[in-house]
Amino acid sequence: MTITNQEMSAYSFLKEMAEDSYFPPRLVEKGQSILAGLCESIEATKPTSLPELYALTHLATEQFNVLGEEFEREGSEIETAARENIGSDIFEIAKAYGFAADIEELIAPREW
Repeated sequence: MTITNQEMSAYSFLKEMAEDSYFPPRLVEKGQSILAGLCESIEATKPTSLPELYALTHLATEQFNVLGEEFEREGSEIETAARENIGSDIFEIAKAYGFAADIEELIAPREW
C-alpha cells in the first residue's frame, strides 16, 4: 500500500535519527517502516475518534518497544533525542490525518 496523504507521503520520518550516526541505519529504516505502516493503517481503517486512532498509534508504539531491544543489541538505544523524534513524528501523523491528539496518549505504551 502507498501513503496517499500528501503531507505524509512527502514527510521524512525519523529525520533526526537518520542523520545521527549513533543510530544504526538499518534499524532507523525499520522505524521509518513502522511509521509508514501507521499511516497506511490510518488510511485503511479511517479512524473517526481518538480512541480508534490511539489503538493504531499504540500498536506502532509497541513495535518501537520491540525495535528498542534491537537498538540495544546493536550498542545503541532509543534515548532522549530518539524518543522526541519518534513522538513528534507520531504527533505529526495524527495532525496530518485531522486529529488533535495528546502526544503522551499517542505513545502511552512506550517503554523507551
